[in-house]
Amino acid sequence: MKVAVVGAGIVGVAVAHALLDEGHEVLLVESREPAFGPSRGNAGWIAHTDILPIASPKILRQVPKFLADPLGPLSIRPAYLPKLLPWLVRFVLAARPHAYERSIAGLGALQQRALPAWQARAEKTGLTRHIHHNGGLYVFGDTDVLEGARSIAKRQASFGIRVEIIGPDALRELEPALKPRFAGAAWHPDTAHISDPHQLTLALFEAALARGAVFEKAEVSNISLGDRPALIGRDGWQRVADRVVVAAGAWAKPLAAAMGDAVPLDTERGYNVSFPDVSGILARPVSFEGHGFVATPLDSGFRIGGAVEFAGLHAPPNHARTRRLYDKASSLIDGLPPFESGRLWMGFRPSLPDSLPVIGRASRNPNVLYAFGHGHYGMTQSHATADLVAALVAGREPAIDLAPFSPKRF
Repeated sequence: MKVAVVGAGIVGVAVAHALLDEGHEVLLVESREPAFGPSRGNAGWIAHTDILPIASPKILRQVPKFLADPLGPLSIRPAYLPKLLPWLVRFVLAARPHAYERSIAGLGALQQRALPAWQARAEKTGLTRHIHHNGGLYVFGDTDVLEGARSIAKRQASFGIRVEIIGPDALRELEPALKPRFAGAAWHPDTAHISDPHQLTLALFEAALARGAVFEKAEVSNISLGDRPALIGRDGWQRVADRVVVAAGAWAKPLAAAMGDAVPLDTERGYNVSFPDVSGILARPVSFEGHGFVATPLDSGFRIGGAVEFAGLHAPPNHARTRRLYDKASSLIDGLPPFESGRLWMGFRPSLPDSLPVIGRASRNPNVLYAFGHGHYGMTQSHATADLVAALVAGREPAIDLAPFSPKRF
């Protein structure tokens, strides 16, 4: 069977490998370069421990405080607010207790499969050297917030996630570069991080080509109906396949609309600064709770990234936000290089209001499948998603219930 995959970021490349495993002919189509989007600037954390959606009763109470600071962890550019309003309404609805619990169940089921799927793919492709099993930390500056993490730890344990709440002394032993201003941390010994998101996505892309996948650079503007859907581009460009998988990330919304699915996809713009060839500051990824950023020791250097900005796909970056991330980090971590020596980046996380991706069949054509909208977890969930998509292509029952991820849930 010939399968065309629209999108050559980490999710699209992962889908290509899962399809190649089953003997399909795979065409990867991307309008830019492979690993162009968030795959280029991801924090590099295989964050399978995160089971709580962003939309929650707690976050709704914090939104006014966040929005009061235009450079804070969450911001909305005023000119973009009218366009974002439908997404925000969905976000509020997703934060209702029943909807919140439903999202946790879906997110947890997918996260349970994330790390094993990554490990399996790394072994099959000979890329295990890119996966570092050093654990991960969520650090807390406030004792009350740290105590609240204990209840989250119980929920994580119900999904088989190991977590230990540790005090400041144990934290300093793990990460001496952290300044002595933390009440403690949630320590996840099984968490892994990768060598470098861009380099590893490209390595997986090249491995897919070596296995027989074909790459074509083209912009897909529509997909036809029928038993053999055609990708349609400019100037008469077309490619016909037996199945199509839309894994176009933040650019997937128009294709889903053409297939009859009004998916409320928007983009959370994330920022980071990377310091090439800098090492030895931290041994593992650290998330700074309440500050909206993560620091990761990549093989290619040291990265500080995070925050959420809603401004769409076309507004220019505001790297004053990146400077604010760095300034926060320098108040919490010893030994950072000067900001001016860093490499700045801004990317587009494909975000849905309930923090769940869209995985399933298109309404107008069951031979078109979706694998997009992973938000902060594209790198984490890529190979688990790919296994589910491969099952759908083969007509098998997926390993988990896909109802929470249905494009029709909206």
